[in-house]
Amino acid sequence: MSPFDELCSHARASAILESIESVLGWDERTYMPEAAGAYRAEQMTFVSGLIHRRRTDPRLGELLAQLTGSDLAKDPHSDAGTTIRQLKRDYDKRIKLPQELVEELTRASVLGQQAWVKARAADDYASFAPHVEKLFSLVRQRAEYLGYKDHPYDALLDDFEPWAKTADVAKVLAALRDELAPLVQAIMQSGRRAPVEILSRKYPKAAQESFGKAAAAAIGFDFQRGRLDVTHHPFCSGMGPNDCRITTRYDEQFFPSAFFGTLHEAGHGIYDQGLRTEQFGLPPGSFVSLGIHESQSRMWENLVGRNRAFWQFFFPQFTAAFGEASRGVSLDEFYWAINGVAPSLIRVEADEATYNLHIIIRFELEQALLTGDLPVADVPAAWKEKYRKYLGIEPPNDKDGCLQDVHWSAALIGYFPTYSLGNLYAAQFFEKANAELGGLDQQFARGEFAPLKQWLQKNIHERGQCYAAADLVKLVTGQPLSHAPLMRHLRGKLGPLYGI
Repeated sequence: MSPFDELCSHARASAILESIESVLGWDERTYMPEAAGAYRAEQMTFVSGLIHRRRTDPRLGELLAQLTGSDLAKDPHSDAGTTIRQLKRDYDKRIKLPQELVEELTRASVLGQQAWVKARAADDYASFAPHVEKLFSLVRQRAEYLGYKDHPYDALLDDFEPWAKTADVAKVLAALRDELAPLVQAIMQSGRRAPVEILSRKYPKAAQESFGKAAAAAIGFDFQRGRLDVTHHPFCSGMGPNDCRITTRYDEQFFPSAFFGTLHEAGHGIYDQGLRTEQFGLPPGSFVSLGIHESQSRMWENLVGRNRAFWQFFFPQFTAAFGEASRGVSLDEFYWAINGVAPSLIRVEADEATYNLHIIIRFELEQALLTGDLPVADVPAAWKEKYRKYLGIEPPNDKDGCLQDVHWSAALIGYFPTYSLGNLYAAQFFEKANAELGGLDQQFARGEFAPLKQWLQKNIHERGQCYAAADLVKLVTGQPLSHAPLMRHLRGKLGPLYGI
């Protein structure tokens, strides 16, 4: 066996262990009995320890040392070059981390998620605070072991958005905020109000489930290679080349929660299902960054799912599925309702115009928690103050405030900014796809979503990690990442609705 073949074999075996860990995590958040929580934490800790030992195996280091300067690595964007380059980058990061810290982080995150579910249900931040304290202490240690130049948050952000820097993300978000704020203000002052009460009628769970699955299948999620289940906080878990699990949560008094959540997770799933199966376990068959992953979910959720042309096709099915709730509602009224803009408390249910303000709040709080500038006990008050500042509203409780997201309980510190990056990537990709495919609206109105899916698969999914996120955007669109396409999209959609 050649050194490169041995390297690939080693990586694929490690990926099998990671897929086993994913199955355990998916089951823990969907079907696992509550009493099994502590033992599940030990199971996942054990598996994560095995993965870390494999990913830091000295033999892996020897192989990478042999191959890094070889002919196979000359083209950094080829499959072989990408495999060597990315596995070397991963190896160099992992060997800095003690085995004990890796295992303790896994244990703490599993137990943290279980504690979060209970704390959120009981609106009891105090019971969750010790977990936040421990998790931030552990990720702080992780940042120190990994090392950073400017800010400890850089080391954590790099796990989700490789090569990104905190200062650069802050600049991008500030530029976006500076244009979003006047738009939101103009909407609020327009005197127009979307008929959002339509969305709070009675929407039976069974009808929501069948309608949501039909829409997910229509846009391209393959239910022969995936499934949809219920959880406390929606997520997508890719467990292998033909096993992608997506989840949602149902609220019979609020239609958007499950439907757009399902489209969002289906978007993630379509990306995972679009990766090259023959490269599973290797960098060319892996997603490039969480920001790019979020661009796929946010695109299908918002640029497609909240598009009027999408509902030209789906509205008759909607009225058939929800006869009583849809009575007396026109397509135009429904379209405006799902695109209504108003400051709100819950991030995952926020409209497109205000969503990124939710991300900025979390981005700032995470950095303060990481550096110790914000004591864990003060999070509820700080959260409320940020919401007053950025959105002009205040959560009445912690359940709809600082306890609404699962991320901190899972030690996913550095993840939140990728949602806003995803919105930016999505708008820029969509604008380019629309130009190349010759009018996506007309296709959507006919129920044709395959052309967009195929374009995304060719230009983004199948490239895996062959290009860094910033380089991929330039390669696909011809331009560096910019907030201009997103602002064009928002103004183009919301301007006519609000007369601005």
